[in-house]
Amino acid sequence: MKTVVITGAGGVLCGTLAKALAKQGHQIALLDLKKEAADAIANEINAAGGKAIGVAANVLERESLEAAKKEVNEKLGSCDILVNGAGGNHPLGTTSNPFLLEEDLQNTTEGFKTFFDLDAEGIKFVFNLNFIGTLLPTQVFSKDMIGRKGCSILNISSMNAFTPLTKIPAYSGAKAAVSNFTQWLAVHFSKVGIRVNALAPGFFLTDQNRALLTTTDGNLTPRGNSIIDQTPMGRFGEPEDLISTTLYLCDDASSFVTGVVIPIDGGFSAYSGV
Repeated sequence: MKTVVITGAGGVLCGTLAKALAKQGHQIALLDLKKEAADAIANEINAAGGKAIGVAANVLERESLEAAKKEVNEKLGSCDILVNGAGGNHPLGTTSNPFLLEEDLQNTTEGFKTFFDLDAEGIKFVFNLNFIGTLLPTQVFSKDMIGRKGCSILNISSMNAFTPLTKIPAYSGAKAAVSNFTQWLAVHFSKVGIRVNALAPGFFLTDQNRALLTTTDGNLTPRGNSIIDQTPMGRFGEPEDLISTTLYLCDDASSFVTGVVIPIDGGFSAYSGV
């Protein structure tokens, strides 16, 4: 049995991973800015016979993370596995159109944004949430792992870290930074017994992107259709599609695997469109 700490654990994807890891006999600390969301999943795990706690934590504040670590250590012991699941995008770091046209510069529609209108604070928010929100929890919790066997870190990158998607330069850049950091940290921690890997999910319907990819009646938007057309397997990912790779990378069966970023995207990143 290992102690697993998961950030962003109140969300659908990380909540699913938490339940899967709990079924393997691990005890789970679910960290989330919204403690009630973490508590809800912890309650499900405990009701099913597992062991889990919900912990309030802000991945952008070291003091908050240190307090969370203290609580985890007191209730569950030292952290063996860290899953850095906190992340997301922001409208202020997103362009309205995939391509810039000359006439866009004269578009005065409220909310319309070209590259030149992107908000620096919005971009900082996205970069900080995804990259700094991975770095700080790692600094805090990985100290528990040094010199111990079977410890690892799993980051959440994205398939757009390989090839950036249109309209979301901030998110694409931030996830590219997460992938790069995963490789850097794998090398840096290689002498102290900590493996570092990452998942790169493709398109999964979540509360953050549902309105972008589907209409209110459940049909696909033009962007949603474009994604499915570019996904050889012809569907969006299900949260359960992340489980097997997560269990593998967190298990001692992958003891010689470090520094990898594995796409789980139905073939999206492999498809040229022709």
